[in-house]
Amino acid sequence: MSDLDEQLRRIARTLGKNEIPEVNNKTLKTYLAYLKKTLEFPCYLTGMEDFSWEERYIFGYGSEAEYEELKKTRPSYTDTFELLGFDNVIDEGCGILAQVKRVSDKKKFTLPLADLKAIDKRSKNYLLLDDFSLWFVNYR
Repeated sequence: MSDLDEQLRRIARTLGKNEIPEVNNKTLKTYLAYLKKTLEFPCYLTGMEDFSWEERYIFGYGSEAEYEELKKTRPSYTDTFELLGFDNVIDEGCGILAQVKRVSDKKKFTLPLADLKAIDKRSKNYLLLDDFSLWFVNYR
């Protein structure tokens, strides 16, 4: 059995199914309830990849100075965040929204959970969030 097969089985079990269901409001609420009771705190996160606002700077057609200035007020995929909790409002387009605090300056943001990953790859949280992101990205 491959690691991916095991991950898919774990996701289906998380949602109480034999097969992985599609992403919708009901399954997102089920996943949110599961994460609320299963994630361990403190939970430190970072971006999986650059956030949409950063693309022009990452791919080299935006000013480095402007990018550094914007990173002072906007969240960056390179930041370390502490997970504070979740919005109770679920959006099928964005999924579960995480309330986070940037560790460096304590600024708070609301970010799509599927865009984040746990920093500690050996933690239970890393696996939980990786499973969620795989499901959310591939089953909507």
